[in-house]
Amino acid sequence: MKFSAVVFLCVLLVSCHGINKVLKSKDPVYKLKMAEQYYVKKKYNYAQQLYEDVMPYYRGAAEFEDIYYKYAYCAYYQKDYLNAENLFKTFLEIYPNSSKAEEVDYMRAYCFYKQSPKPALDQSNTIKTIGMMQTFINTHPGSARNKEATEIIDICRRKLEIKDANSAKLYYDLGQFRAAAVTYASVLNTYPESEKAEEYKLMVIKSYFRYAELSVEEKKVERFEKVIEECNDFKDHFPQSKYDKEVQDYLNQSQNHLKLYSNEPVKKTT
Repeated sequence: MKFSAVVFLCVLLVSCHGINKVLKSKDPVYKLKMAEQYYVKKKYNYAQQLYEDVMPYYRGAAEFEDIYYKYAYCAYYQKDYLNAENLFKTFLEIYPNSSKAEEVDYMRAYCFYKQSPKPALDQSNTIKTIGMMQTFINTHPGSARNKEATEIIDICRRKLEIKDANSAKLYYDLGQFRAAAVTYASVLNTYPESEKAEEYKLMVIKSYFRYAELSVEEKKVERFEKVIEECNDFKDHFPQSKYDKEVQDYLNQSQNHLKLYSNEPVKKTT
């Protein structure tokens, strides 16, 4: 282990000496040549330094487009996605008609995706990803990248769905049942095609039921009526649901509660 560490340190010192020697050169042609070599060898940190150093010499020249293109990718490959996104954006501003414009436009959106965190954290970059990827699809309708862009949009929407559903669950776990019901209903309205749509609707029912149970007596009638309304709506939208028996149980209990607290005729089930 000690020998390996020494060898690694020696290689590192030689590499640093090499890049420092190149950086001290006054020849921009030589520096660009070395930047290309480092780029091919995936030594993006060194390539980035050299590209940055020669940019003033090549600004306005034919080589500048390729230099800036690779410079942006150096940031991307080093996982500096914030900087890479800005560089890709600037590339498009300088070269809107470049043959690389479609690729760079996609990579800009992809940088937002790479910055999208797990569902528990702030989802600003996830929302930006969806918007940027949709804009890419609209702007490049024939692009081969649209399939992947659509898949990324779906992944991001599922992430937002998970965050919203977790918020609703937190309300339920804290005993804030009305807030839970409203939030679950919002999740269902926002993601109506979700594979968990039936589960969200069931949680709306459960939340309103618990809310009604804990209400003062003068509020119980209207709140159990709300549960019955939600149960009937569930049956209309999910007639073959695996939760049908559970929903029917909440419906029966709510009707029984109404018998206790109301002299009005019980609403018919559907």
